[in-house]
Amino acid sequence: MGGDAWTHTGPYQRDLAAAFRQEQAEELVRDDHGFEGRSVEQLWHDPQWQEYIFTGGTGTVLDFPSLIDPTDPHDGPFMRPLTDDEVRAWAPHGRPTQEEWDAALQSEHLDFPARARGNCTVLYHDDKPARIGYWGVTAD
Repeated sequence: MGGDAWTHTGPYQRDLAAAFRQEQAEELVRDDHGFEGRSVEQLWHDPQWQEYIFTGGTGTVLDFPSLIDPTDPHDGPFMRPLTDDEVRAWAPHGRPTQEEWDAALQSEHLDFPARARGNCTVLYHDDKPARIGYWGVTAD
């Protein structure tokens, strides 16, 4: 199989790692995928969860154990913020709106990452940080 692409937005926080963890916790409340009563951290220590993610995944921020630095060279499964240069490649002003992000993904000016990887970036409204855009591809 080739992995399924997905997109999602969540609330902005200055600390992207904290925003990512919050979004994971909220996603887990929406759908625990049959792994009731466990935190995201507990799930990622469970071999059954890992098997679930690597053979299908959730198509959400739950598919990644953590957020890494934008310049971290590691492969997935990780969520990685875009660098400023990567953002400016499709949003030259450096403050993309959700509409610009959606359009860039649809027009392929902004690529989806490889399988078992995710990216995120801050999205702006009225030139102020408003949301975080998350997108990725499942591992399967």
